[in-house]
Amino acid sequence: MPSSILEFEKPLVELEAKIAELRKFSEEKGINLASEIQTLEQKAQRLKEEIYQNLNRWQRVMIARHSERPTVADYIKLIMDNFIELHGDRTFGDDPAIMGGIGKLAGRPVTVIGQVKGHDTKENLARNFGMSHPEGYRKALRLMHQAEKFGRPVICFIDTPGAYCGITAEERGVGEAIARNLVEMMALKAPVIAVIIGEGGSGGALALGIGDRVLMLENAVYSVISPESFGAIIWKDSSRASEAAELLKLTARDLKGLEVIDEVIAEPLGGAHKNHNQAAQKLKEALLRNLAELEGLPAARLTEERYNKFRRIGKFLQG
Repeated sequence: MPSSILEFEKPLVELEAKIAELRKFSEEKGINLASEIQTLEQKAQRLKEEIYQNLNRWQRVMIARHSERPTVADYIKLIMDNFIELHGDRTFGDDPAIMGGIGKLAGRPVTVIGQVKGHDTKENLARNFGMSHPEGYRKALRLMHQAEKFGRPVICFIDTPGAYCGITAEERGVGEAIARNLVEMMALKAPVIAVIIGEGGSGGALALGIGDRVLMLENAVYSVISPESFGAIIWKDSSRASEAAELLKLTARDLKGLEVIDEVIAEPLGGAHKNHNQAAQKLKEALLRNLAELEGLPAARLTEERYNKFRRIGKFLQG
Protein backbone atom coordinates (compact mmCIF):
# COMPACT_ATOMS: atom_id res chain seq x y z
CA MET A 1 0.00 0.00 0.00
CA PRO A 2 1.47 3.42 -0.95
CA SER A 3 3.00 5.44 1.90
CA SER A 4 0.78 8.38 0.98
CA ILE A 5 -2.25 6.43 2.27
CA LEU A 6 -3.16 7.58 5.76
CA GLU A 7 -3.89 4.96 8.42
CA PHE A 8 -7.58 5.80 8.76
CA GLU A 9 -8.02 5.59 4.97
CA LYS A 10 -6.85 1.97 4.67
CA PRO A 11 -10.29 0.28 4.93
CA LEU A 12 -11.58 2.50 2.11
CA VAL A 13 -8.49 1.96 -0.06
CA GLU A 14 -8.75 -1.81 0.40
CA LEU A 15 -12.43 -1.75 -0.60
CA GLU A 16 -11.71 0.38 -3.67
CA ALA A 17 -8.91 -2.03 -4.65
CA LYS A 18 -11.37 -4.93 -4.34
CA ILE A 19 -13.84 -3.11 -6.62
CA ALA A 20 -11.11 -2.49 -9.22
CA GLU A 21 -10.06 -6.14 -9.04
CA LEU A 22 -13.65 -7.34 -9.46
CA ARG A 23 -14.21 -5.01 -12.42
CA LYS A 24 -11.02 -6.30 -14.09
CA PHE A 25 -12.04 -9.92 -13.50
CA SER A 26 -15.48 -9.21 -14.99
CA GLU A 27 -13.97 -7.74 -18.15
CA GLU A 28 -11.36 -10.47 -18.58
CA LYS A 29 -13.77 -13.39 -18.04
CA GLY A 30 -16.80 -11.82 -19.71
CA ILE A 31 -18.92 -12.34 -16.61
CA ASN A 32 -21.60 -9.79 -15.73
CA LEU A 33 -20.87 -8.66 -12.17
CA ALA A 34 -22.47 -5.21 -12.49
CA SER A 35 -24.85 -5.77 -9.57
CA GLU A 36 -22.09 -6.90 -7.20
CA ILE A 37 -19.83 -4.03 -8.28
CA GLN A 38 -22.61 -1.48 -7.79
CA THR A 39 -23.30 -2.81 -4.29
CA LEU A 40 -19.63 -2.48 -3.36
CA GLU A 41 -19.43 1.02 -4.89
CA GLN A 42 -22.38 2.14 -2.79
CA LYS A 43 -20.71 0.65 0.27
CA ALA A 44 -17.48 2.49 -0.59
CA GLN A 45 -19.32 5.80 -0.95
CA ARG A 46 -20.98 5.35 2.43
CA LEU A 47 -17.65 4.45 4.01
CA LYS A 48 -15.98 7.47 2.41
CA GLU A 49 -18.64 9.80 3.79
CA GLU A 50 -18.46 8.16 7.21
CA ILE A 51 -14.67 8.54 7.37
CA TYR A 52 -14.23 12.06 6.02
CA GLN A 53 -17.28 13.66 7.61
CA ASN A 54 -16.23 12.49 11.08
CA LEU A 55 -12.52 13.25 11.14
CA ASN A 56 -10.94 14.01 14.51
CA ARG A 57 -8.46 16.85 14.91
CA TRP A 58 -5.33 14.70 14.56
CA GLN A 59 -6.65 13.14 11.36
CA ARG A 60 -7.13 16.65 9.94
CA VAL A 61 -3.53 17.44 10.88
CA MET A 62 -2.43 14.43 8.84
CA ILE A 63 -4.49 15.59 5.86
CA ALA A 64 -3.10 19.13 6.18
CA ARG A 65 0.41 17.65 5.98
CA HIS A 66 -0.33 15.21 3.14
CA SER A 67 2.49 15.11 0.60
CA GLU A 68 0.04 15.33 -2.32
CA ARG A 69 -1.89 18.29 -0.94
CA PRO A 70 -1.81 21.31 -3.30
CA THR A 71 0.88 23.86 -2.47
CA VAL A 72 0.85 27.58 -3.19
CA ALA A 73 2.77 26.82 -6.41
CA ASP A 74 -0.02 24.46 -7.48
CA TYR A 75 -2.77 26.96 -6.68
CA ILE A 76 -0.99 29.73 -8.57
CA LYS A 77 -0.90 27.55 -11.69
CA LEU A 78 -4.56 26.59 -11.31
CA ILE A 79 -6.16 29.94 -10.50
CA MET A 80 -3.74 32.67 -11.66
CA ASP A 81 -2.90 33.96 -15.10
CA ASN A 82 0.37 35.58 -16.22
CA PHE A 83 2.12 35.00 -12.88
CA ILE A 84 5.58 36.56 -12.63
CA GLU A 85 7.68 35.49 -9.66
CA LEU A 86 9.80 38.15 -7.96
CA HIS A 87 12.86 37.37 -5.87
CA GLY A 88 14.97 38.76 -3.06
CA ASP A 89 14.60 41.03 -0.05
CA ARG A 90 17.11 43.64 -1.35
CA THR A 91 19.09 43.15 1.85
CA PHE A 92 20.48 39.62 2.08
CA GLY A 93 19.14 37.28 -0.58
CA ASP A 94 16.22 35.19 -1.78
CA ASP A 95 14.40 32.65 0.36
CA PRO A 96 12.94 29.74 -1.65
CA ALA A 97 10.60 28.87 1.26
CA ILE A 98 8.47 31.90 0.32
CA MET A 99 7.21 32.44 -3.22
CA GLY A 100 5.94 35.86 -4.24
CA GLY A 101 5.01 37.76 -7.35
CA ILE A 102 2.32 39.36 -9.46
CA GLY A 103 -0.47 37.64 -11.34
CA LYS A 104 -4.03 38.05 -12.48
CA LEU A 105 -7.02 36.54 -10.70
CA ALA A 106 -10.02 36.58 -13.05
CA GLY A 107 -8.42 39.55 -14.79
CA ARG A 108 -7.59 41.45 -11.56
CA PRO A 109 -3.88 42.21 -10.95
CA VAL A 110 -2.94 40.89 -7.51
CA THR A 111 0.21 40.37 -5.48
CA VAL A 112 0.55 36.76 -4.32
CA ILE A 113 2.80 35.64 -1.48
CA GLY A 114 2.97 32.18 0.03
CA GLN A 115 5.03 29.66 1.93
CA VAL A 116 5.96 26.72 -0.27
CA LYS A 117 6.34 23.09 0.70
CA GLY A 118 7.33 20.31 -1.68
CA HIS A 119 5.61 17.10 -2.72
CA ASP A 120 8.67 14.93 -2.10
CA THR A 121 11.94 14.99 -0.17
CA LYS A 122 13.92 16.69 -2.94
CA GLU A 123 11.39 19.51 -3.29
CA ASN A 124 11.08 19.90 0.48
CA LEU A 125 14.84 20.21 0.89
CA ALA A 126 14.90 22.86 -1.85
CA ARG A 127 12.11 24.77 -0.07
CA ASN A 128 13.42 24.14 3.47
CA PHE A 129 10.12 22.35 4.20
CA GLY A 130 8.27 25.68 3.97
CA MET A 131 10.20 27.11 6.94
CA SER A 132 11.31 30.65 6.18
CA HIS A 133 14.48 32.53 7.03
CA PRO A 134 14.14 36.25 7.85
CA GLU A 135 14.90 37.23 4.26
CA GLY A 136 11.73 35.39 3.24
CA TYR A 137 9.58 37.58 5.49
CA ARG A 138 11.45 40.67 4.31
CA LYS A 139 10.84 39.69 0.70
CA ALA A 140 7.15 39.26 1.50
CA LEU A 141 7.01 42.71 3.12
CA ARG A 142 8.80 44.27 0.15
CA LEU A 143 6.17 42.85 -2.19
CA MET A 144 3.36 44.05 0.07
CA HIS A 145 4.70 47.60 -0.03
CA GLN A 146 4.99 47.33 -3.80
CA ALA A 147 1.35 46.22 -3.96
CA GLU A 148 0.36 49.16 -1.76
CA LYS A 149 2.20 51.57 -4.06
CA PHE A 150 0.48 50.30 -7.21
CA GLY A 151 -2.96 49.69 -5.70
CA ARG A 152 -3.00 45.89 -5.91
CA PRO A 153 -4.71 43.58 -3.39
CA VAL A 154 -2.45 41.17 -1.51
CA ILE A 155 -3.24 37.45 -1.21
CA CYS A 156 -1.14 35.49 1.29
CA PHE A 157 -1.11 31.68 1.26
CA ILE A 158 -0.05 30.16 4.57
CA ASP A 159 1.44 26.66 4.72
CA THR A 160 4.30 26.23 7.16
CA PRO A 161 5.12 24.30 10.34
CA GLY A 162 6.76 27.55 11.53
CA ALA A 163 9.67 29.86 10.85
CA TYR A 164 13.09 28.22 10.53
CA CYS A 165 14.58 28.06 14.01
CA GLY A 166 18.22 27.38 13.09
CA ILE A 167 21.18 29.55 14.05
CA THR A 168 21.37 31.22 10.63
CA ALA A 169 17.82 32.53 11.01
CA GLU A 170 18.57 33.78 14.51
CA GLU A 171 21.75 35.50 13.33
CA ARG A 172 19.85 37.36 10.64
CA GLY A 173 17.03 38.48 12.93
CA VAL A 174 14.04 36.20 12.31
CA GLY A 175 12.19 37.48 15.38
CA GLU A 176 12.52 41.08 14.25
CA ALA A 177 11.46 40.18 10.69
CA ILE A 178 8.27 38.49 11.91
CA ALA A 179 7.47 41.34 14.32
CA ARG A 180 7.97 43.95 11.60
CA ASN A 181 5.59 42.11 9.28
CA LEU A 182 2.92 42.07 11.98
CA VAL A 183 3.24 45.81 12.58
CA GLU A 184 3.42 46.85 8.93
CA MET A 185 0.71 44.50 7.66
CA MET A 186 -1.66 45.98 10.23
CA ALA A 187 -1.20 49.42 8.61
CA LEU A 188 -0.92 48.32 4.96
CA LYS A 189 -3.10 50.53 2.75
CA ALA A 190 -4.15 47.71 0.43
CA PRO A 191 -6.71 44.92 0.82
CA VAL A 192 -5.16 41.79 2.33
CA ILE A 193 -6.63 38.28 2.24
CA ALA A 194 -4.79 35.53 4.14
CA VAL A 195 -5.61 31.88 3.44
CA ILE A 196 -4.36 28.92 5.49
CA ILE A 197 -4.10 26.16 2.87
CA GLY A 198 -2.26 23.51 4.89
CA GLU A 199 -0.35 23.99 8.13
CA GLY A 200 -0.39 27.33 9.89
CA GLY A 201 2.28 27.09 12.54
CA SER A 202 3.20 29.71 15.15
CA GLY A 203 4.67 33.14 14.33
CA GLY A 204 5.99 31.81 11.04
CA ALA A 205 2.40 31.60 9.84
CA LEU A 206 1.17 34.74 11.58
CA ALA A 207 3.83 36.80 9.75
CA LEU A 208 1.65 36.44 6.62
CA GLY A 209 -1.65 36.21 8.49
CA ILE A 210 -2.69 39.79 9.24
CA GLY A 211 -5.54 40.15 6.76
CA ASP A 212 -8.80 41.99 6.29
CA ARG A 213 -10.16 38.50 5.70
CA VAL A 214 -8.60 35.32 7.09
CA LEU A 215 -9.84 32.22 5.27
CA MET A 216 -9.03 28.60 5.94
CA LEU A 217 -9.42 25.43 3.93
CA GLU A 218 -11.62 22.82 5.58
CA ASN A 219 -8.77 20.43 6.44
CA ALA A 220 -6.09 23.02 7.19
CA VAL A 221 -4.83 23.59 10.74
CA TYR A 222 -3.69 26.78 12.48
CA SER A 223 -2.11 26.92 15.92
CA VAL A 224 0.52 28.52 18.12
CA ILE A 225 2.53 25.28 18.22
CA SER A 226 2.57 21.87 16.55
CA PRO A 227 0.87 18.99 18.41
CA GLU A 228 4.22 17.15 18.68
CA SER A 229 5.93 20.17 20.27
CA PHE A 230 2.96 20.72 22.58
CA GLY A 231 3.28 17.12 23.79
CA ALA A 232 7.05 17.41 24.21
CA ILE A 233 6.78 20.61 26.29
CA ILE A 234 3.69 19.87 28.39
CA TRP A 235 4.06 16.11 28.92
CA LYS A 236 7.68 15.51 27.85
CA ASP A 237 6.22 13.10 25.30
CA SER A 238 5.84 14.08 21.63
CA SER A 239 4.04 10.78 20.90
CA ARG A 240 0.93 12.24 22.56
CA ALA A 241 0.42 14.51 19.52
CA SER A 242 -3.10 13.26 18.82
CA GLU A 243 -4.13 14.13 22.39
CA ALA A 244 -2.46 17.54 22.04
CA ALA A 245 -4.32 18.24 18.80
CA GLU A 246 -7.63 17.83 20.60
CA LEU A 247 -6.60 20.38 23.23
CA LEU A 248 -5.18 22.90 20.75
CA LYS A 249 -8.51 23.36 18.92
CA LEU A 250 -6.61 23.93 15.68
CA THR A 251 -9.13 22.99 12.98
CA ALA A 252 -10.99 25.38 10.68
CA ARG A 253 -14.27 24.61 12.43
CA ASP A 254 -12.72 25.32 15.85
CA LEU A 255 -11.21 28.62 14.76
CA LYS A 256 -14.34 29.81 12.98
CA GLY A 257 -16.24 29.22 16.21
CA LEU A 258 -13.62 31.19 18.14
CA GLU A 259 -13.80 33.98 15.51
CA VAL A 260 -10.07 33.70 14.77
CA ILE A 261 -10.88 33.16 11.08
CA ASP A 262 -13.67 34.56 8.92
CA GLU A 263 -14.56 31.71 6.56
CA VAL A 264 -14.06 27.99 6.05
CA ILE A 265 -13.57 26.93 2.43
CA ALA A 266 -14.99 23.47 1.69
CA GLU A 267 -12.68 20.84 0.21
CA PRO A 268 -13.48 17.86 -2.02
CA LEU A 269 -14.53 14.81 -0.02
CA GLY A 270 -11.33 13.27 1.30
CA GLY A 271 -9.27 16.45 1.15
CA ALA A 272 -7.82 18.86 -1.38
CA HIS A 273 -5.20 16.31 -2.43
CA LYS A 274 -7.96 14.11 -3.89
CA ASN A 275 -8.94 16.71 -6.51
CA HIS A 276 -6.61 19.68 -7.04
CA ASN A 277 -8.82 21.30 -9.68
CA GLN A 278 -11.97 21.21 -7.58
CA ALA A 279 -10.13 22.50 -4.50
CA ALA A 280 -8.63 25.34 -6.55
CA GLN A 281 -12.02 26.31 -7.97
CA LYS A 282 -13.56 26.57 -4.49
CA LEU A 283 -10.59 28.63 -3.32
CA LYS A 284 -10.85 30.94 -6.33
CA GLU A 285 -14.56 31.53 -5.71
CA ALA A 286 -13.90 32.45 -2.07
CA LEU A 287 -11.06 34.82 -3.01
CA LEU A 288 -13.12 36.61 -5.66
CA ARG A 289 -16.09 36.99 -3.34
CA ASN A 290 -13.99 38.48 -0.55
CA LEU A 291 -12.01 40.71 -2.91
CA ALA A 292 -15.26 42.14 -4.26
CA GLU A 293 -16.24 43.10 -0.71
CA LEU A 294 -12.90 44.76 0.06
CA GLU A 295 -12.03 46.55 -3.16
CA GLY A 296 -13.15 50.14 -3.25
CA LEU A 297 -13.05 50.62 0.52
CA PRO A 298 -11.02 53.69 1.55
CA ALA A 299 -7.56 52.86 2.93
CA ALA A 300 -8.35 54.50 6.28
CA ARG A 301 -11.41 52.28 6.72
CA LEU A 302 -9.48 49.15 5.68
CA THR A 303 -6.74 49.68 8.23
CA GLU A 304 -9.14 50.68 11.00
CA GLU A 305 -11.36 47.62 10.50
CA ARG A 306 -8.32 45.33 10.22
CA TYR A 307 -6.93 46.66 13.50
CA ASN A 308 -10.28 46.31 15.26
CA LYS A 309 -10.75 42.80 13.85
CA PHE A 310 -7.59 41.53 15.53
CA ARG A 311 -8.27 43.45 18.74
CA ARG A 312 -11.57 41.58 19.04
CA ILE A 313 -10.02 38.12 18.85
CA GLY A 314 -10.19 36.24 22.13
CA LYS A 315 -12.92 34.99 24.43
CA PHE A 316 -12.76 35.16 28.18
CA LEU A 317 -14.86 33.52 30.88
CA GLN A 318 -15.25 34.99 34.32
CA GLY A 319 -16.26 32.88 37.26
